[in-house]
Amino acid sequence: MNLDFFTPIEESAAAHVLEQAPSVLGKIVQLHTVDNGFPDLTEVSIAILGVKDGRGAVGNEGCGNGLDQIRKHFYQLFTGKWTTQIADLGNIEKGNTVEDTYFAVKSSIEFLLKKNIMPIIIGGGQDITYANYRAYDNLEQTVNLVAVDSRFDLGSLEDELTSKSYVSRIVMEEPNNLFNFSNIGYQTYFNSQDEIDLLDKLYFDAYRLGEVKDITLVEPIMRDADVVSIDVGSIRQSEAPANENASPNGFYGEEICAIARYAGISDKVTSFGIYEYNVMLDSNSQTAKLIAQIIWYFIEGMNSRAKDYPFATKESYQKFTVLLSDDDPINFYKSDKSGRWWMEINLISNNKHKRHALIPCSYRDYELALQQKTPERWYKALQKLV
Repeated sequence: MNLDFFTPIEESAAAHVLEQAPSVLGKIVQLHTVDNGFPDLTEVSIAILGVKDGRGAVGNEGCGNGLDQIRKHFYQLFTGKWTTQIADLGNIEKGNTVEDTYFAVKSSIEFLLKKNIMPIIIGGGQDITYANYRAYDNLEQTVNLVAVDSRFDLGSLEDELTSKSYVSRIVMEEPNNLFNFSNIGYQTYFNSQDEIDLLDKLYFDAYRLGEVKDITLVEPIMRDADVVSIDVGSIRQSEAPANENASPNGFYGEEICAIARYAGISDKVTSFGIYEYNVMLDSNSQTAKLIAQIIWYFIEGMNSRAKDYPFATKESYQKFTVLLSDDDPINFYKSDKSGRWWMEINLISNNKHKRHALIPCSYRDYELALQQKTPERWYKALQKLV
């Protein structure tokens, strides 16, 4: 990894740590400061990195600044019963062009992924998700992307790459490593019917805000994700005012923290980003405090991972086979360790999408199958696999 990409955290954030109690995160996390230098990553399993480039954030200019506010509030939180080693790598500065920033982000995340270190990205527009996704290009695997957002951000391939069009680039550009895209929390009036229909035709998943007010529905979706991208604008404005595109409707603070915890619990998630924070609109640092808590809950989830993704030992799972009316059986597996469920699509052994043949699901999906109703996520995955 090119250390020249990174600058130390702001002196004000580092100085703030000195005023805190001995057991807060700021005293435990390895910090990239002027005095300490770049952290030793040998034992690190989680790395925080800031991106100070908001040029791609449409209608939310300035969202690459003020990352020290998030850090200050994160550093003063106390840890849970955590075993993970955490480092704050500092900030990737704005490049001469936004493409330079994308390259620095892509290269840095690719290095961390190869070291089995979880990157947590803060700052910048949501177009940085594109650079995060491109970090998987050389890892020879297809990727599931989950975006928590009130908008789909599809745009078109002809549009300039921005926070409002990055999904089209991910879907259409080569190399195409995307297997599935899921949106959590979209608000219908912000998205055209053509966009809603397009996601359905591509067999992607989209969940309206009202639908996922039952937050437990989010867990299987996150359990199938590789990359998780959260737009601060998905949170209601009264909870997180620091976003020019914020809406009166959206997730409550406790809901977005629960979503982050589900992402952390997922054995499959390997990168996590929170974007579109605009410090100029942050009254009383309310949004910075919430983002700090979102990160805390994600790390809490990581420290609670069950590591029960099938099939470590088949004896650890109960198998249930449901025969649908068209004689197409679905195998369900329930983990004895966590009680979580999966449903299986039978594939030939050399299929490049084999890792997607086991689809996280809920007990509700099993009940639907018993009623001779095909679970929607199973059907959509099947269409992409055959």
